[in-house]
Formats: sequence, C-alpha cells, structure tokens
Amino acid sequence: MKEYKTKNLRNLGIIGHSGSGKTTLAEAILYRTKAVDRFGKVDEETSILDYDAEEKRRKISISTSIAQCEWQDVKINLVDMPGYFDFVGEMIEGLRAIDVALIVLSGTSGVQVGTDKAWEYVNGNKLPRAFYINKLDRENSNYEKTLGELKERFGISVVPIQYPIGEELGFQGVVNVISNKARVYNPKTDDIEDAEIPEELKDKVEECKNMIMEAVAETDEELLDKYFSDGLLSEEEIYKGLINGCATGEIAPVMCGSALTGKGVKTLLDDIIECFPCPEEVFPQKARSLKENNEIEVKISEDSPFSALVFKTIADPFIGKLSMFRVITGKAKQDITVYNPNKDKQEKLGALYFMKGKQQVNTNEIIAGDIGAVTKLQYTSTGDTLCDSSLGICYEEVSFPEPLMAMAVIPKAKNDEDKISSGLSKLLEEDPTFKISRDIENAETIISGTGETHLEIIASKLKNKFGAEVELQIPKVPYRETIKKTSDVQGKHKKQSGGHGQYGDVKIKFEPRLDGDELEFVDQVVGGVVPRQYIPAVEKGLKDCIQHGVLAGYPVIRLKATLHDGSYHPVDSSEMAFKMAASIAYKKGIQEAEPVLLEPIMHVEVLVPDEYMGDIIGDLNKKRGRVLGMEQCGKLQKVIAEAPQAEMFRYATDLRSLTQAKGTFTIKFERYEEVPAMEMAKIVEEKRREKETL
Repeated sequence: MKEYKTKNLRNLGIIGHSGSGKTTLAEAILYRTKAVDRFGKVDEETSILDYDAEEKRRKISISTSIAQCEWQDVKINLVDMPGYFDFVGEMIEGLRAIDVALIVLSGTSGVQVGTDKAWEYVNGNKLPRAFYINKLDRENSNYEKTLGELKERFGISVVPIQYPIGEELGFQGVVNVISNKARVYNPKTDDIEDAEIPEELKDKVEECKNMIMEAVAETDEELLDKYFSDGLLSEEEIYKGLINGCATGEIAPVMCGSALTGKGVKTLLDDIIECFPCPEEVFPQKARSLKENNEIEVKISEDSPFSALVFKTIADPFIGKLSMFRVITGKAKQDITVYNPNKDKQEKLGALYFMKGKQQVNTNEIIAGDIGAVTKLQYTSTGDTLCDSSLGICYEEVSFPEPLMAMAVIPKAKNDEDKISSGLSKLLEEDPTFKISRDIENAETIISGTGETHLEIIASKLKNKFGAEVELQIPKVPYRETIKKTSDVQGKHKKQSGGHGQYGDVKIKFEPRLDGDELEFVDQVVGGVVPRQYIPAVEKGLKDCIQHGVLAGYPVIRLKATLHDGSYHPVDSSEMAFKMAASIAYKKGIQEAEPVLLEPIMHVEVLVPDEYMGDIIGDLNKKRGRVLGMEQCGKLQKVIAEAPQAEMFRYATDLRSLTQAKGTFTIKFERYEEVPAMEMAKIVEEKRREKETL
C-alpha cells in the first residue's frame, strides 16, 4: 500500500441499531473500492469483517473490526462496530479510533433505540457524526419519513446532502445535492454510472441544497454574511463549511442508499472525502502531562514525537496478543522502544500491521491519524498510552460500563479447570466489559458481563479458542442464617476410653445482634469454673461452627455468644474437649433460638422513559421488590428500589424486553434481610436434596 499523509486519511466508524446493515455497508464500500474482489455477505458467511465463528453462526457482529480501502487517493479506515447492546464495550473501543461516526439506520424501520444510543455515545465523545439511511430498495422504505424522524429527534443540524432516485423496488440511485450529480446503478455492468437528475426531483434537490447552505452559513460568520448578501454559496464554500460544521458536530450530514445492491455507495464515498474531516481537522485528544500533572489537548500531527492510544486487544491462541492502536502524533516504526506511562514500562514495537478483518497486512510504519496493530506487547492493555519517553503524556483511558449480569461457569470435564482459568484471563485482556470473580463459599467461578448473549459468547469462545467446554448456570445465592430469640444452653463433652478421657463442659447464652457478620464472643466466667487456658478454645470452636448454620448449612451472622459457666476435670480436660463442648452447645443453642434464613437485598436504580414506568414497577413487585421512590432524571424517570438478589440475576434481560432496550440500571448489595417463610421452606428443602445427591 502506498504512503499517505495525515490529511489524506479518513477514519470512519460505522455504528447504529443491530440489523440496520452496518457490516453490509462496510463490505459494499470495500467491494466498490476494489479493496476486495468479492462482495462479502453476512447471511452467506462470506463477510470479511464478521470473521469470528460466533459471528458467522449468529449472523451479528460481536466485535469491532477494521478494514481499509482507497478512493481518489484517500485512504479510508472503516471501523465496523456491533449494534447489539451486549457488545457496547466494542463500540466504546471503536469510537476511540475514529474521526467521524456514520450512524446507519434502516429506511423501513427509521429511528430505533440503537440510533438513539449511538447518538448519545457520539455526543458523549464529542465526535463528528453523519447518518446513512440504508435499505431504500426495500418495500415500505421511506426516505422522507426517516429524514423527518431524524430532524425531529436530533434537531436542525441534520441536513440531507444526498437524495434518492426512485423508491422501494424502483430505487435506482442517488443525487449528490451539492454537486447536482446523479448516479444510478446499471445491472448489466453491476456498477454505478453518472446520469441526469430526473425532472421531478429537481425542485426537491434545490430545497435540500438551500437547507445545506443555511446550515453551513450558521457555522461561520463570513459565510453567513455572504449568504445574506448573495443568497448563495459556491460549491467550494459549501464543502469547506460542511467539513468545519461536521468536525465541530454542529452539522450531521444525511446520506442514503442500499448497501446490499451497492446503489449509492460511490456517491457516499465521494462525500466521505469531500465532506468529512481528516484527522488534523477534528477535536484534539485529551491527555495528561506527566511532568506538570495537568490536562492538555493534543492535536493529531505528524511533526511531534510518537504517541498512540491502544483502543482494542485481540487474544489469538495462534499469534498471541494483538494490540490495535491509533497513532496520535509522529510515526510508529518497527523495532522502536516506546514508553507505556499507564504501566510505567518500556515496550518494544515488533511487527506492525494494518488490519483487513482478520487478515494482517505488514507495514514498516504507521503515521499520525492512522490505525494499526502490533503483536506481543508484554505489559500493554486496552486503554493504555504508548509514547516516546521524551513526550511524557498519557491519553484519557477508555471507560467501560459496569457488568450487569453474572453467571457461574461450570466445567463439563473435571480436568478443564486450568484451561478455563487461563482462557478466561486471556479473554479478559480482549474484553474489558466482563469480570471474573471466585465465590469461595460455593466454590464457583463467576463471570459478569453486559447481558446473557455476552456471557454465552464468552463460553463459546472458551470452547472454540481454548478447548474448554463449560456450562453457564445462575450463581448460588450467598444466603446467611441468624437467630431471632435468646437461648441459654449447656454443652457437655465427656468421653472415657482407656487412659486419659475427654471432658469439657460449658454454658453459653446465645443472643441475636442487630448487625455485624463476625461472632461477638463475651467471656463472663467467674471463679475459674472454666480455666483461662481453655476459653480461647471455646471461642475458636464457636468461630468454626458459625461457618455452617443448622437450617441449611449457610454461615451464621449477627450472633452474640456469652460463656458464663461450665466445669472441668483436672486430668481429662483439654482444648479439644472444650472445643467439642462449644460445638454441642452451638447446635443446641441455635436450634432453640428460632433460626431464620437471611438473603442479600440489592439496591437497584432503573432509568426508563415515562411510558414504561408502570411495567417496571409491576415487574419489581413480582420480584418481591420494594419501590422506595421515583425522580425525574433529564428526559427519563429514575425508579429507586430494593429487591432480593435471588430474583435479580436475569434482570438485564428482563429490563431489555420490558423497555425495548430503552431502560438501563445499576445494582449493588445493600444488606441482609429475613427470607419469607414460604421461600425459606423451599430453600431448606432444596439444600437438603442437594446434600442427598452428593
């Protein structure tokens, strides 16, 4: 591939609702620019960008992939990001590598939840954005209606720079509104050719052009004056204004076409080059100066020393770790030593690549603004900065959402535990949106992620990449036991067998405490009825016992035990005997003090649009939840509630289906509370059956 300057680069991120045709659009661009010699299709499993076995099986993108192409001496990096909500982490990574986000939406479905979410993320990242209305060759597709929805939802800055020729099955091509050029598809040559603008569209195209001039004029004083005095702007002025307006996010151009048939793709390519900013024209990157420890802004430029941000990591069992990065300043060259300020380590850059789906294309250098990859970095992970040690800067890290759903990983084969553990830690490098924890109490490995599909795919990758088959189960709830009444009991351990016998005798009062997981042990022994040296053994015996309650074997909390009487034998008493006596007293005392089960109660905050409030509250009530309050939060309502953990394991899935994926929530442990009697009987019975099968 020939060398480019930063001004001849375009980094285009393709985002939007799942199923809107993002990957197909990227494949169509690669095919029309002759970067590939066949049109890869998702449904036929021939896509270059959806190359993972899981992506082929499910026919959805699950990870961000990159490919490059050339058009009119400009290199375009396409960053195709998943629209499925479980893989939001992949989109967050991809957004850090791009200069412009192209939000794809279907001309049949219009603005969907994924369109709204894409807009929110793009706004949050202050990224230039544009829209692509896809699938205009489908029945019931409607460009005007979809454009109207975009304007209504996202404001006046939405301007159509392309207009379709024909509609539904009669859709033939696209008019470039600014240059007044039409391009239609010729099925004989399977190519797009220049054509005349149909007479009936000329007024509409003129109307769109006036909208563009108005929007462009509002972004620049000079252009505004000229527009007011002349009533017109030249083509060059419009393009200049569009680039500036797009770079600042004040204008969101709207393009259109059909990715599957390729109609409109060449017009789109022309406008990517004419209207979208190059890396030098977008907002500077936020960074921290290591010397001054203050926030600075860094413009993308070839002239400064090298610096880059690692935005994604791929764990490949064959080639090892592949770190994908974007160069911000200077050049990345093979075999140079760079500094990682996040880990305070030096790294050596080995072989450098450009990516084309899973294919790696060797290169000697990667310039500022461009995207590349390097293998086998020792210390570097996603979100880290790499830079020349003289530069001393650290770019803003990539921040990911907290995991919302947890499942237990159960090995199918007993000997696979090591494979699972090493596979999970490699996948963790690749995907920072999931977490691994160990539940010691139930001896379970727990993985947490953004949703059910996310966790299923982690399990599939364990099998396909690392050869370890697992089953996912709902984690065991960490119940606890406590007592509600007071009991005063004697525990006597007496055993006589040839030689020394065993003798320990204690009287212990058990009482409930209001809080505290630890045992509160009180020594009220007077007159040496239990000798000093044996009292620690009594306490130790009780501490061992509270690991298992008498109802279902769960740890006991909120317990106070007072040792107030007892007796001993000068020869037969021992620490062991008093430990045994404490254990006897414990079993008897807890049984007599009305033992109960406690369950973890979670604090839940749900953000939803008004229209779903009734459904959310009804569902929380079904889950034995309590709504504590509601408050307005911008355009959304926040429902604050408490609910038992046992009912909340699948809440990420439930909320998504209740609110058409418009709701979000956070959850954290609040306290332990008594389990209702009906539930308690079920849990105790289940635990008893579990023991019988072991």
